[in-house]
Amino acid sequence: MKVAIASGKGGTGKTTLSTNLASYLAQDHAIVLTDLDVEEPNSGLFIEKTLKYEQKRSRMVPVWESSTCTLCGRCQQVCNFHAVIKLGREIMVFPELCHGCYACSELCPHNALPMQPTPMGTLTASAAGGFDFIESRLDVGQEQAVPLIAQTLAHVDEHYGDEVIKLYDCPPGTSCPVIESIKDADIVILITEPTPFGLHDLSLAVETARKLGKEFAVVINRHGIGDDGVAEYCSREGIKVLAKIPNSRKAAELYSNGELMYPHIPEIAQQLEQVSQYIMGQMNGGEA
Repeated sequence: MKVAIASGKGGTGKTTLSTNLASYLAQDHAIVLTDLDVEEPNSGLFIEKTLKYEQKRSRMVPVWESSTCTLCGRCQQVCNFHAVIKLGREIMVFPELCHGCYACSELCPHNALPMQPTPMGTLTASAAGGFDFIESRLDVGQEQAVPLIAQTLAHVDEHYGDEVIKLYDCPPGTSCPVIESIKDADIVILITEPTPFGLHDLSLAVETARKLGKEFAVVINRHGIGDDGVAEYCSREGIKVLAKIPNSRKAAELYSNGELMYPHIPEIAQQLEQVSQYIMGQMNGGEA
């Protein structure tokens, strides 16, 4: 079971829900939590962990070999991302634009654009008191998150079988990194806040999940502030609201100290149990 925790905007509580839910579920189930927000991962701030291993990660980009190139311009014609340009008697490669599709390299008639690895980030695996934790982090200056997210997901699938519940702490928004993070998920849990901003961005996230044909449900964080717009929207759209995490000063204090909330706030533990029941129901064939 692959469970993606996402939202239409940042700051709604994805990491709060991901870390607390991982620890809560780990009491009875095999869990791996993966932080896919590779541009600014922060799940690790709330987890006491022991590093198991660290891996440097690279992506493949073309390098121009002028000695074999005939300047036919085929590479420029087949590149959909304008990462390879023929300029006079030079072929210019822009690694920041390259999506690693291999088109220029494979279709070059003279093998003048071999693909070579370029460092892009680091993947770490840790033991975190009852469950495993995977985190990937882009190197400073790297602009593309999707390749590292894809490699991280592949790593999780390679090292963890179907008996393990895989939780994904996804990037915010609805752009390419989010699509990559949720496209293979069995369930998408959309966390939002009961404010006009939360409602606006939740509607974008709902549209994205529907376009991808994903099973999804909503968790409302900071319940008790704002208005009833989110609840009314979910009712109108037939969207299941799994839980309402209460807004409280105690929760904010625990968060600011990098601590999990559910061991200290029974109401949050109760809401996590409702999310857990939904996940277990989906694992058992949709009996939620």
